[in-house]
Order: sequence, then C-alpha cells, then structure tokens
Amino acid sequence: MNKLIYTVRNAYPNEFKTIGKIMVQVYSQLEGFPSAAEQPKYYEMLANIGELTKKPNTELLVAVSSDGKVGGGVVYFSDMKFYGSGGTATLEKNASGFRLLAVDPSQRKQGIGKLLSEACIQKAKNLKHEHVVIHSTKFMQVAWKMYEKLGFERAEDLDFMQEELPVFGFRLKLNADNQ
Repeated sequence: MNKLIYTVRNAYPNEFKTIGKIMVQVYSQLEGFPSAAEQPKYYEMLANIGELTKKPNTELLVAVSSDGKVGGGVVYFSDMKFYGSGGTATLEKNASGFRLLAVDPSQRKQGIGKLLSEACIQKAKNLKHEHVVIHSTKFMQVAWKMYEKLGFERAEDLDFMQEELPVFGFRLKLNADNQ
C-alpha cells in the first residue's frame, strides 16, 4: 500500500462537521479527560469547531490525504486575543497560538499532528511573531513529546484551570535563527 501524502490547508465549510466529529471522538477517548456530560459546552464547541472561524484572525486548518480524506484539524490564531483560553495567553503580544489539534484515530502514526503543528508555526514565522503559544493537559502526554521535539518549552505562566482540569502552557520562541 502506498503511503498517503497529506496537505495542510484552510478547511472548507463543508468539512467543518467532519472535523468536529473527529475532535469529539479524539477528546472523548482520552483516558481520564472530562466527558461530554462533565463539560457539555466544551464538547459542543468541539462539534461546532467551524464556528471559531467567525472570530477575526482565526483559521481552521485541515490535513487532507492524497485520496481526499480528512486526517485531522487544528485551530490557528494569529491574534492571541481571540485564542479563547483561560489564564493569561490572550494577553500575549506578537504571538500566534494553536489549539484543539486532533488526528483521526484511523490515520494516526502518519505525522499528521506534526504536519498541522508545523503549518501553524510557519504561519507565525510568516507574520514575524516572536513566539507560538499552545496548551495541553496531562491526558495528552503523547502530544507533549511531539511539541517538545518541535522546540516548545513548558511555560508555567500560561497555566490555568478549566473547571477541575489543569491546563498546561507551552511556548515556542521564534527568532532570526528559525525564521
């Protein structure tokens, strides 16, 4: 079987529902992560992920395979005031951020999460931002390793609580060397 090639681009409105389903599936399967019953508004937001693109400077990126299948998605913010998290991240200046990265479980281990992350980082570099901000939880340790390999470092100043859930901040410093 040939390995599929994935391309990252802005999601089309007719893909929003598919991406939302992937996000709900992925987040609901994280062991120990709050359920839809515990945080219904969060899951409603995931299911309707395309709605976030109505915010200024907000894009829903999608990874699409060479055979047209949606492999995953992520929300990119070129202006942190629209990032929508708790804590101080929305006050970050000269920064981009991304949240809500999810890869279709049937398409994992193909580098889709890394591809989506790198697309967000490149967008920040193109804007000459100084850093990229992300958040994760202890239930997403697999993603932490990927983020750290990409150069993200823990940023405790960005940590916050989402109801009973601790959310951990990470920052990737961009400079002339990696522009």
